[in-house]
Amino acid sequence: MRTAFLTIAVAALTVQAHPVKRDGGVDEYSRWDNPTDATVLNFALTLEHLENAFYKGALAKFDDHAFIAAGLPSWARGRFAQVGAHEEAHVNFLSAALGDKATKPCTYKFPYTDPKSFAALSQVLEGVGVSAYTGAARFIDNKDYLTAAASVLATEARHASWVAAAVNKGSGWSGALDVPLTLNTVFTLAASFIESCPSTNPALPVKAFPALSFAKPAPGAASAVSFTSTADASTPLYAVYFTGLSQISSPIKGGKTTIPKGLQGVVYAVISTSDTNANDQNIIAGPAILDFPVGSDGKPRQ
Repeated sequence: MRTAFLTIAVAALTVQAHPVKRDGGVDEYSRWDNPTDATVLNFALTLEHLENAFYKGALAKFDDHAFIAAGLPSWARGRFAQVGAHEEAHVNFLSAALGDKATKPCTYKFPYTDPKSFAALSQVLEGVGVSAYTGAARFIDNKDYLTAAASVLATEARHASWVAAAVNKGSGWSGALDVPLTLNTVFTLAASFIESCPSTNPALPVKAFPALSFAKPAPGAASAVSFTSTADASTPLYAVYFTGLSQISSPIKGGKTTIPKGLQGVVYAVISTSDTNANDQNIIAGPAILDFPVGSDGKPRQ
């Protein structure tokens, strides 16, 4: 049941992202080479606004009885309320640091239908948040901002582990190292929940890649992949899997690929023209979030 709900939550991220204001002076397929600290903080604030709205909306919709009726522990809603308060504190902190340059919240649409699907989506969003802060840290020059971002990251990681293990009865981690995502891959995942944003918001030089999905993904098994590609038909394409600080790839042939053995936990997969160094310059589609659960004995489980 846990895997089924996580599958539904992850599937919500495969829809085409709604357009969100970008920097008109930056080519659509460019990446950030030298963003300012203010730009990086506004990127983080964009994600925190989304998480803040996510928790506020769900907690306003579902009371304690709804959580219990859905089979969740009686204490779950109270803890989620604390998580939501943390996200609001992150919004306030980043907004204060940015002053009048701070981006404002957008209009969002989340696909949860009950507390169970809300909890599954919470796990996904918190995990993406951890990878977003991890990947963006290298761009921050101001050491005070870097320390503050690390403090937020630590709390986000606790959120991700708590909801995965205590609520969704899975593993609180995927391995010894977490995945740093690029800014465009994070934006791709976040943009699927954004319907519109204020026209006065500062533009972000990011883009959303086309959606990517895998049919019945499992390590060591062949899986059909679905995505839209603008690459030349003769260009070799690869499914690249981000796991920890590593990238592992498998060639795509006839619309299928064999997922490498040994992958476990949450893995982010993209389609790229490179089989060794997938980045914002050569990613064609994705990321897709693949979840390969591992039991307390370290062995894969369904």
